[in-house]
Amino acid sequence: MSLLHELGNRAIDLGIPLGVQVDLTYRCNERCVHCYLDHEDHGEMTTAEVKGVLDQLAEAGTFFLTLSGGEIFMRPDLLEIVGHARAHAFAVKLKTNAVMVTRAKAARLAAFGVDEVQISVYSHRPEVHDAITRLPGSLERTLAGARALRSAGLKVSFANVIMKPNADDYPAVRSLCEALGAEYKADATITPMLDGDRSVLALNVDAPKLAQIYCDDDLVGDADAYCAPPAGPPDEEDALHTLPCSAGHSAAYISPYGEVFPCVQFPMLAGNVRGARFIDIWRDSPQFAEVRAIRQSDLQGCSSCAHGSGCSRCPGLAYSEGNMRGPSIQDCERSFARTGVASDNLLAHRAGASAAGPRPVIWMAQK
Repeated sequence: MSLLHELGNRAIDLGIPLGVQVDLTYRCNERCVHCYLDHEDHGEMTTAEVKGVLDQLAEAGTFFLTLSGGEIFMRPDLLEIVGHARAHAFAVKLKTNAVMVTRAKAARLAAFGVDEVQISVYSHRPEVHDAITRLPGSLERTLAGARALRSAGLKVSFANVIMKPNADDYPAVRSLCEALGAEYKADATITPMLDGDRSVLALNVDAPKLAQIYCDDDLVGDADAYCAPPAGPPDEEDALHTLPCSAGHSAAYISPYGEVFPCVQFPMLAGNVRGARFIDIWRDSPQFAEVRAIRQSDLQGCSSCAHGSGCSRCPGLAYSEGNMRGPSIQDCERSFARTGVASDNLLAHRAGASAAGPRPVIWMAQK
């Protein structure tokens, strides 16, 4: 067992929110075609409020802190907030498009000791990347920001969401990333809008392309092992004790408006730090208690599924589909693309969809 895995298990045992993502704003200088956010400001937390939340997270035992958005550099107080976070010795990760990063800002982040900066890059081709971000010149500016961060000595990773417009570009994006000395992370899933609008899911790659991605050794390591036939359900004893996810157990998400959720992909509102202390929400909210009560053996149709031992089922996506204790059909689709074996849940879903009339296959992913 790795040290990080052991740390996570210990945090769950002690009820510690080990990793928390705080979105500082939903405002953004880009308008990405696949983004799930409303980019208006509906009253985001002030500098003092954000600092107060960070103080509370430190008291609660949080160690891994992710600051994201929207575009975090839209906030003129970002560096002040990062400095406050580092004063608490959080391991800080930033998510940005890097368009607004300058050498001076990169140097400040390096001086703070930021752990990692994750940058969204969609294509090596400006016409494709810029069409996705809907900001002319954004690829050039993003790469300039990435170079400034690397020159300052910061760890940089590229987050490459793969969708229909850029489906064939990920090998070149990976090469571009390696040339800059950055790490590469790909994701072939698109999530619905926060307001529930699912039309954006039309951008998901089709089944053959997803299967091709899952068979790419450069992305998944050993594709023969990754795409092996499902190993069957976990044994009964393991299912009784296995948690579906760390969300709500050792991880949480706080929106720019102070709302607290189990995860950024789990839109189950548990409270608001503008009306209660974070630790009280974390410990006492009925929503977190419900999430924590669920074990893999409680998942309807999942605990006995052939994919049960290796499925990437997301409880937040299942919740968005209407049943936190049910399957995430999007993840059923991904398991099918990976192994070529359809789960009973997926077959039942397709049969129901067929009876209701033709519907497109849904593939899901992250911003």
